Amino acid sequence: MFKGISNLSIDVKGRASMPQRYRRDFREKNKCKLVITADKDKCLLIYTQIKWEGIEKKLSNLPSYNKEARLIQRLLIGYATESEIDSQGRFLIPSPLREYAAIQKKIVLLGQGNKFELWSESIWNKNIKSWLISQDSDDLGNTALNELKL
Repeated sequence: MFKGISNLSIDVKGRASMPQRYRRDFREKNKCKLVITADKDKCLLIYTQIKWEGIEKKLSNLPSYNKEARLIQRLLIGYATESEIDSQGRFLIPSPLREYAAIQKKIVLLGQGNKFELWSESIWNKNIKSWLISQDSDDLGNTALNELKL
């Protein structure tokens, strides 16, 4: 289960280091293979290879005549790229994905349960501020919390 937020940097080759708290879990469970793909919010999604296989199957079964389904397929399947965590805990973020998400040097890795979101730090900072001050966020947050019975 991936949770928490990490501020990271990428090197000149486009590699980022997986936070230390996840490395042992990845090594022990042989989950070093990742799939990185685009998200409609201009961030990247990172799945373990095993988790991605089920998602890709569901995506492939969406109706191709549905406009929204085709967009999601184009983004998620079209940009999906395999990466692997190396012996030093680094993984490569391919250039087309870095360009899509406007990633330069500073990034934010956000655990989201079964996946990570990877954001350009500047885009993350801008978005989180607007999400927190949005008038709609109170209603949305309260609805979600009520459904969880928190």
